[in-house]
Amino acid sequence: MAQVAAVVVAAGQGVRAGGDLPKQFKRIGGETLLRRSLLSFLGAPDVNFVQPVIRPEDADRVRADTAGLNVLPPVPGGATRQASVRAGLEALMPRKPDIVLVHDAARPFASASLISRAITAAAKTGAAIPALPVTDTIKRVDKAGTVEETLDRGLLRLVQTPQAFAFPALLEAHRRAAAQGRTDFTDDASLAEWAGMKVSVFPGEPGNTKFTTPDDFARAEAIQSAALGDVRIGSGLDVHAFGPGDHVTLGGIRIAHGRALTGHSDADVALHALTDAILGALADGDIGAHFPPSDPQWRGASSDRFLVFAVERVHARRGRIAHLDLTIVCETPRIGEHRDRMRANIAKLAGIDIDRVAVKATTSEKLGFTGRGEGIVAYATATVRLPWE
Repeated sequence: MAQVAAVVVAAGQGVRAGGDLPKQFKRIGGETLLRRSLLSFLGAPDVNFVQPVIRPEDADRVRADTAGLNVLPPVPGGATRQASVRAGLEALMPRKPDIVLVHDAARPFASASLISRAITAAAKTGAAIPALPVTDTIKRVDKAGTVEETLDRGLLRLVQTPQAFAFPALLEAHRRAAAQGRTDFTDDASLAEWAGMKVSVFPGEPGNTKFTTPDDFARAEAIQSAALGDVRIGSGLDVHAFGPGDHVTLGGIRIAHGRALTGHSDADVALHALTDAILGALADGDIGAHFPPSDPQWRGASSDRFLVFAVERVHARRGRIAHLDLTIVCETPRIGEHRDRMRANIAKLAGIDIDRVAVKATTSEKLGFTGRGEGIVAYATATVRLPWE
């Protein structure tokens, strides 16, 4: 099977979007454009590697935005989009993918179906781009604003990303262009055409919008709120016993303690309960079905991976997490002083604002196994919004 990589370009300043942040870090439905774009490719079953390309000065923001995501280390882009794409391709060279998809982070709604069509088209033709027919009348005007010609819209297309290519051919085309001082290509298809590649077209999607102005964000927020009307609530429960050790991990936070929790992974009851709550809201099995304890690869694994997996399942269905509510029951350790760190970490992993994460703690008044200090139990509830099918 062909190895497929995606280059997600997020190295621009995005000044036309307004505000004090580059547009790739602006939020829609509680998530940044960059994270949404990355999750689109991480949720695509045929994509093996996802390579972000960023501005060096955005490294801290990107680190926070990609926490828990299985992406390759971001690489710095260049002064132009063309230079940034080349940087991403060069970073992928050691992995030698067969097909590469080049996508703008400013298009956060590329569907799994669109990505699949891109891969299929590239495998067939070697170079393919998603495009939409032009429905408005198009006129060419001179510098004074006078109409010179009405164009035949039947021959015109609106081009989108991801654009898909045979990896070796696109990398060679970028290297040739750089060697010849050609830096004026606005997309990879035009560069590929210049290099002599025949570029085919496959159907794009109207919803694969590129975000440029503040109005784009306002419309998207309104559409998201109206579309995500299928509200789901899931619950999760997890228990782990104490054993030898010097710390416990709860909500992804290491807490010094005289004993550790025992389990096949890192025994983080909080994240396990939250993972099951999200999967429950999706009616998508449970943590044991996706990460069976009989599988040695999960021995000692960080539970961050489990929660991020569940979050990616939400995004694969074009949904979002509205709220996460966690209750931890134990006599010790004391949770209060660690609560906000847990909330911040869970919010980061789930890609939501911290005010959408609640962490509570209580004791069982010395009753039961928690009261006897034999273990910890966690209860979780996840509220998830999905589009109506």
